[in-house]
Order: sequence, then C-alpha cells, then structure tokens
Amino acid sequence: MHASDDRPRVTWTLLRRVLRYAQPYRWHTIGLLALILVQTALNLATPLVLRDLIDHAIPSGDMRRLVALALALLAIPAIGGVISVIQRRLNSYIGEGVIFDLRVALFGHLQRMSLRFFTNTKVGELMSRLNNDVIGAQNAVSSTLVGIITNLVQAGALTLVMVSMEWRLTLISVFVLPLFVLAARRMGHRLRDLAREQMDANAQMNALLNETLNIGGALLVKLFGRTTVEVQRMRGRAQTVRDLGIRRAVVGSAFFVILGLVSAAGTALIYGLGGYFVIRGAFTVGTIVAFVSYMHSLYGALQSLANAPVEFSTSVVSFERVFEVLDLPLEIADRPGALAPEQVAGDLVFDNVSFRYEVGSDGLLTEVHRAGRIENVTAALTGGTTEAGPAPGRSQARESALEDISFRAAPGQLVALVGPSGAGKTTLTYLIPRLYDPSEGRILLDGHDLRDLQLEWLGSQIGMVTQETYLFHDTIRTNLLYARLDASQEDLEFAAEAANINRFIQELPQGYDTIVGERGYRLSGGEKQRLALARVILKNPLLLVLDEATSSLDSESEALIQEALKRVMSGRTSIVIAHRLSTILAADLILVLDRGRIVERGTHGELLDMGGLYAHLYDTQFRSRDT
Repeated sequence: MHASDDRPRVTWTLLRRVLRYAQPYRWHTIGLLALILVQTALNLATPLVLRDLIDHAIPSGDMRRLVALALALLAIPAIGGVISVIQRRLNSYIGEGVIFDLRVALFGHLQRMSLRFFTNTKVGELMSRLNNDVIGAQNAVSSTLVGIITNLVQAGALTLVMVSMEWRLTLISVFVLPLFVLAARRMGHRLRDLAREQMDANAQMNALLNETLNIGGALLVKLFGRTTVEVQRMRGRAQTVRDLGIRRAVVGSAFFVILGLVSAAGTALIYGLGGYFVIRGAFTVGTIVAFVSYMHSLYGALQSLANAPVEFSTSVVSFERVFEVLDLPLEIADRPGALAPEQVAGDLVFDNVSFRYEVGSDGLLTEVHRAGRIENVTAALTGGTTEAGPAPGRSQARESALEDISFRAAPGQLVALVGPSGAGKTTLTYLIPRLYDPSEGRILLDGHDLRDLQLEWLGSQIGMVTQETYLFHDTIRTNLLYARLDASQEDLEFAAEAANINRFIQELPQGYDTIVGERGYRLSGGEKQRLALARVILKNPLLLVLDEATSSLDSESEALIQEALKRVMSGRTSIVIAHRLSTILAADLILVLDRGRIVERGTHGELLDMGGLYAHLYDTQFRSRDT
C-alpha cells in the first residue's frame, strides 16, 4: 500500500485547533515569516550578481565593479547565515514552546484520569502520545508548516524571476518538470514502503527489548535459562532491521541518482538551447548561468512540495492524537464548589453502595494507526502481529462487584474485611479514596458525600497501603518524602522507627540516600512493606486503608510489620483487609464479604457463634495463623 493510499484526512476544525496552539507564539511566527521573505530575496540575489559579473564586470574590465560584486558574493551568504541563525532560534522557540505546552497539558490531564483509564490503557501508548505524537505536533508547527511556506514562497518567487528573465528557458525547465515529478513520486512510494517495513521490524525488535530487559523480564529469562534463545531471537530481528536498512539505503541512493539525471537533463537542455540563443544573440552567457542556478533551486523547492501533503497531514494528525487525550472526559473530578473541611473526625459511612466495573471503551483511547508508521505490536515473542480481537475485559463472575454495601466505621474504629478471593474486598477499599465512584448509593465522611469533597483534600486525609508496594527508582529519602515534601530528617527517622525500619536503613552504607532500585527490587518484600508503612506514618492520615498481606513474608518481617501496624492504626479510623487473626481479634467490626455482598457482620465471637462463612474461614485460614 502506498503512502498516498493511507493519507490521513485533515479537517478545518482540526487545523483551527492546531493554529490556536501556535497563537501564543504569533509574534515569533510573524518574525519568522518575515525572515523567510528576506532569506528568499537573498537567495534570488546571488545568481543576479553572477550574471552581472559574467556579462559586464569581467568583459568590460571594470575592476571597481568586479570588487564590489565579489564582495557582494561574500556578503550575501554572511548575511544569510546570520538570518538563518535568528530564523532557527525563532523556529526552535516556537517548536519547543509547543512541545512544552502540549506535554504539560497532557500530563496534567492524565494525572486526573480515573483508575479505570489506566487499567485499560497500555503504558507504551501513553508514552507514545507524550513523546512521538507531541514531537509530531511540534514538527507540524515548526518544521513541516514552515518548510511548506518557505518552499511555496521560493517556488513562486523563482518562477516569477525566471519568467521575467527569459520566458523561453522557463518553458524548457517546465518541459522537464513532469519527468522530475514522476520520478519523485514513483521512487518516493518505494522508499516509503521500505520505511514502513523497517519501522515495523524496529517495532518488533523494540517490543522484544522491552519485554526482556525490564527487571521482571530479565528475571524470567534467567530463571528459565533462556539467555541463548533470547539472544538468537534478538539476532533474527536485528538482522531483519539491518537488511531493510541496506535495501532502503540502496533504493535511496538510486532515487537521488535518478533525480540527479533528470536535473542534469534539464541543465543540458538549458545549456544546449540556451547556448544556441546566445550564439544567435538573443541573450547573454550570464543569463544562462543565473537561470541554471534558479532552475536547481526551483526543482529543490518543488521536490519538497511534492512530499509536503503527506508530511503535513501526518504531522497534523499527531495533534489529533494529542487532542484525543485532552478531550477524554474526567470520570472522577471535583464538583463545582467542592469542600475541604478544616476539622475531620473520621466518621466513614457506606450507604447502600453498589459498584460495577465498566467494560466499554467509552472514555478510553482508540486504537492508533499513524500514517506511514507501524507502532502497535501485539506479539513481542512470536515475532508476528495477530489479528486484533476485542480487548480483554475484567473477568467477573457476577454483574456487580459490590452490591448493597452498608456499614459505619466510627472515628477511631478498626473495621476488618474478610472473605474469599474475589469477594470484593479490594474493590471496596478503592472506593474510599475515590479511585472509583459508586454506581449506586453514596459514601459519607463526617456526613459529607465523598463526591462533594475536593479530591486533593480527600487524598491528604487517607493513607493507603496496598498489597503490592510501589517504590520509585530513587533513594529511600525521596520515597518517604513523597508522603510529605517538607518533612525533616527527624520526621523521617520517627516514621521509620514507628515502622520498624529505621535500624535497617541506618545500617545501609548510604543510609537514607540508598537507591531502592526499579520498583524497589533491591529490597525484600518485608522491607518494602515497612517502607510503605513508614511513608503512611509520615503522612499522618486520619483514615487508614490497608491490605494486611503478610503471608509471603518470613516470620521476623511479619512480626515487625504487625507491631508497626498496631502503631499505625492507633487512634485512626482503619479499614483493613485482614489476613491475620490478631487483626481480626482487635477489630471493632468484622465484615464478611461473599460475591460482592456483606453476608455477615459482628465481632469475632459473635461471628463464630453464627457458624456461617466466617466460622468456615476461621477454621481453614485464620486458626493456623494465630499469633
């Protein structure tokens, strides 16, 4: 398929929105256009100086005129060079400014998107929007658009000068032009097809690199002894990229040879027929020399314009991809007049709350196809792309994840959530910080519907520790300070001491300045969980939500974490997915969930007396963990 076959459509609505992004730089753009006109005038001046030099200064022996023209030949490129530097600065200011504006707008909007968006969107696609598409948008403003304007101005000015100088030679130049355009289109299509194949191969190679060079992939390769297999797989894909690169280079070289021959044919005609007219006395030798110089510049401008439609539309459609993200609706957002109460007691109420995970594509990114580029690779290891099917949705054994959930956690109380896997415990905790909003019912904090509270304020009141602890690839200090940016060293040590991790940190060679590694992989599971607890203690939230998963830890780490948990939960309203009997015994209220419903509630003793699901879970799960 040729590039022209999949040329993206550019609408006036899209163009107007693109131009609005260039509006803050309108004075820089006007200055840039003025410099383009000046540069074009300078480019037109050089052949005229050469013609005067050949036709008048040298034949007449006019030394003063000769020196003046020679100095002009030096001054023109010098002035042009200064203008080019200023033009480049203006162009870069506009382009980099557009990149800055788009990236900040995109990142800010993505930060406000709901959790559902991130669970249904590939990280690579987001990176592509923030990098490839933003740079493509910059090219549309600062490179492609400027190039089109420059070439249009040059082509128009050159044509006018050539016609005014000698109309017969202009007709000869136009006679050769169809051959030039035909060669450019035929060979250009072939080059574009090779470029698409090479980008596809590069995408497959990069997919393999991404899968096998991250910490999880590298660990899997080593554990299964597949180092040689992966090296061979990489060798095959790199070889494909290499072979396509060679073919592309050869075709590209042949392309420029053909264009050179067509241009040489035009030059030969100009010199041949022009020489005939010189002998007949119709015009001078200098006119031919100047005319050939103009003709080469005209061919260059027309060659660029021949490829301009696809380049421009491809670049502008990058804006469309960016705008698609910016136009995504915010599912979780502040209501007008959202509150940020000064005093909070921590009274949490679930009032007939039901929740269903949305599985549709509304509010999500569409599948991207970028003209001239292949970037979406669905198979990293097989080496092939599979036919796109429906996106895998969240597996649910029931229609609603939660149904008719009602309970109250009074200030300072500990509410424990128990139940079989998939009962809805984690989903319930995700509703408290508004990672999702209830499909029905409401959640109240001190009598205020969570949807009436400011999101940032709500986030500042809730401390959440998930089962999978996430740490940035940075120092321990930076990871802890994420909870409170103005915390002092004493604050860090107090929080770490409360989480039973301070002694461990102090014994590290770099102490709090130790790098934890990608996702905290340089630390053990227990150390990461204690760091996460220290981070929550430093935040000092009113509400605590945590998944008390300690089954994969050694007994010493588990004991340290359990001791830290007692300190963390003291005096706070706590919602805990309980995995240990000690937490359950300390709970003021135990909620037993099954298939998204609360089937039992009460204290440990009350629930055992019921002889229901809790009693069964106690016998099979909790009794053996009794501390």
